[in-house]
Amino acid sequence: MSEALQKLILDTLESQSSIKDTRSLVLPDQSAPATSSEDQIVILGALNSLLSREMIKYETNEVLTHIPTPEGALILKDGSHEARVWQVLPIKGSGTPMTPIQLKKEIGDETAKVGQGRAFKNGWIGKEGDGLVKLTSEIRDTTQIDLQEIASTGTLKAGEKVLADLRKRKLVSQKKGQWFTVHKGPQFSTSTAKPETDLTVDMLTSGSWKTSTYKKYNFEAEGIPTSGGALHPLLKVREEIRNIFLEMGFAEMPTSSFVESGFWCFDALFVPQQHPARDLQDTFYISDPKEALPPNPDYYKRVSTIHEFGGYGSAGYRAPWSHEESSKLLLRTHTTASSAHMLYKLAAKCRGEKSEDDSEEFAHGVDSTEAGAGTERADDGFRPAKLFSIDRVFRNETMDATHLAEFHQVEGVVADRNLTLADLIGFMRVFFQKMGIEKVRFKPAYNPYTEPSLEIFAFHPMLDRWVEVGNSGMFRPEMLEPMGFPKDVRVHGWGLSLERPTMIRYGINNIRTLVGHKVSLDGIENSPAVMF
Repeated sequence: MSEALQKLILDTLESQSSIKDTRSLVLPDQSAPATSSEDQIVILGALNSLLSREMIKYETNEVLTHIPTPEGALILKDGSHEARVWQVLPIKGSGTPMTPIQLKKEIGDETAKVGQGRAFKNGWIGKEGDGLVKLTSEIRDTTQIDLQEIASTGTLKAGEKVLADLRKRKLVSQKKGQWFTVHKGPQFSTSTAKPETDLTVDMLTSGSWKTSTYKKYNFEAEGIPTSGGALHPLLKVREEIRNIFLEMGFAEMPTSSFVESGFWCFDALFVPQQHPARDLQDTFYISDPKEALPPNPDYYKRVSTIHEFGGYGSAGYRAPWSHEESSKLLLRTHTTASSAHMLYKLAAKCRGEKSEDDSEEFAHGVDSTEAGAGTERADDGFRPAKLFSIDRVFRNETMDATHLAEFHQVEGVVADRNLTLADLIGFMRVFFQKMGIEKVRFKPAYNPYTEPSLEIFAFHPMLDRWVEVGNSGMFRPEMLEPMGFPKDVRVHGWGLSLERPTMIRYGINNIRTLVGHKVSLDGIENSPAVMF
């Protein structure tokens, strides 16, 4: 149909030079001119195809037409309401007048109600006693006649006043239509063969490229949008949080060790070897290899002693020490294991020695994060430090809308002399304020490696309630003093997940639509930047 219609338009232009009104065309497989709106839509598709090849030019002409409504179509078939009222009544003086109740039973309530008034107005009927009768033997149903004209031509010669009355009676509705005037274009031809869009190897080989017609390039077209890479919302929020840490003078800790030993993940933090977090239900253990290399023997001895027998003013846990439990390899359950490594390296300077895995990267980090508060370097070698990390951790969790078996932890530590709990609370208020969280509360909590410990809650305006956003505390002497820190050195430790603030920022209520196979790629590409 499309190709035949294009051929029809081109042949008509060839013979007539122009097509003044496309409503005069007779479409292929039709016998009547294309006067309907549906026909003109089909013609428009063919015109646009020819226009893209510059074979024609056309102008659009708009026209308002009218079509009968469903009620109007019923009048076309059966006559107007007033004509049907007149039709059933007896003529005056030749029959028993029909009461209004009888009229309704005969032709229906709606027809009797509407038709009776208009029939009286036209002088077609009158009253005789308690009933109604015809006053004339013949009538001209102008409503039906007008609708017949509208149905065939889309308009009415009687004029706008009559049309307005028919619209008011909801017998016709207005419809916008269009038709086209068509002229020859610069590339006019009666051939509908499409021009080539690509130069192929076959065309070069056969030589047909010399005589082929090529489609003109549209250099103003926008082209297909490139499907480039996009940052995941987690990475956007991570970068914002990272910038806040750097702005506050922190150095980033190396956290590439996804696999840790039970010693660094739990023992060095003064987590008891009987703690439920170390069970298989909560922690992923490595099957091959099963055991880690031993840490520094002296430090290992100090840690095992304080667990089993106490020391540094602590009674310890008074439970047998298991070397097997301490040497197990596992997927780290928190990045605090990396913080323990870094604090041990920091304490090595206090012991006047270099830790066995010290690095230039760490030395630079400590030197560049010397804390404020006017603390001078003492003879014991301690230097204040502010360190942070944002990395992945693993826990044997049952996955649901708010939990995954792997997620990201945001962690920070501040080491300085004579720090207090008030310093920790003040620091965290400033940090969360930079994240755009103004309302913050703190609740006492228990952690094996911090005392005192605090849970951090923030008011969520979208949920209209307080939600937990982090955990914090001051590392216990049982953790710090075996490392070699002086007694007056205190360390703040605190952290939160990366996923929770990301879900709040982007209005996500199911973590599985943020991370995993259910993530929407369109959502990632279109997610806005985050500004705390």
